[in-house]
Amino acid sequence: MQTLNIVGPGAVELADRLVPRLDGRVATVETLPETAARDTDAGAAYGLSDDGSWLGAGDGRTLDGLLDSLTPDYDYALTVGFENAHLPTVAVGDAESAGDPVHAVSEAAETDLDPILEVVADLDPRVTLEALVDRAKASPLAERSGAIATFTGRVRVKDGEDDAPTTHLEFEKYEGVAADRMRIIRNELESRDGVFEVLMHHKTGVIGEGEDIVFVVVLAGHREEAFRTVEDGINRLKDEVPIFKKESTTDEEFWIHEKA
Repeated sequence: MQTLNIVGPGAVELADRLVPRLDGRVATVETLPETAARDTDAGAAYGLSDDGSWLGAGDGRTLDGLLDSLTPDYDYALTVGFENAHLPTVAVGDAESAGDPVHAVSEAAETDLDPILEVVADLDPRVTLEALVDRAKASPLAERSGAIATFTGRVRVKDGEDDAPTTHLEFEKYEGVAADRMRIIRNELESRDGVFEVLMHHKTGVIGEGEDIVFVVVLAGHREEAFRTVEDGINRLKDEVPIFKKESTTDEEFWIHEKA
């Protein structure tokens, strides 16, 4: 799922103009005021029309969690007004945000949408572990599989009791080379007897404390091949794929010069 954040005056209008130009299923997520209240005491409430359109209300959700839940079912997500989100962001006017600024426009009403659509097409997709597992289960060889093993790497806040807490990590990849190297690793692991499919994804950009960074999913005939291959997969990804990491703690920030 391609995800784009829009901030600034007219952000809702710009999102509304973009939706019909995007080829696929589009979800929009808008900011609500702090005082927004639900009309029910239920933990979640949904309204559903005959054509499948729906509205929902509830509590206890984060933006990242909501986007992850949308990823398996939508091709695009437009988030509107989330100035503190670490997402690819289009800024309208003089708006500022914590996200990666991928495009800026002076106003929402008359701006040319084509440059924004080109930006969206080049964005790295948002990938979740659930989506990768679903892809593995849809493999033509799934009927021969008795095991799916997964690995999830996440942002560790502390390695020791006295360490300064990590607030976030930032990852950059060697464009093109990283994807090619990951493809080679996958192909070599899939050539093993009893291994049917290997899927990998490493996020880039800013990732906050406790958030997921990297996934490896292995579809195999038996658990032994699955466990062994998922371990080899993450080890080779860390050793061989040119993805570089900057760590920010409450005390300092620094690049870790080893490959992530």
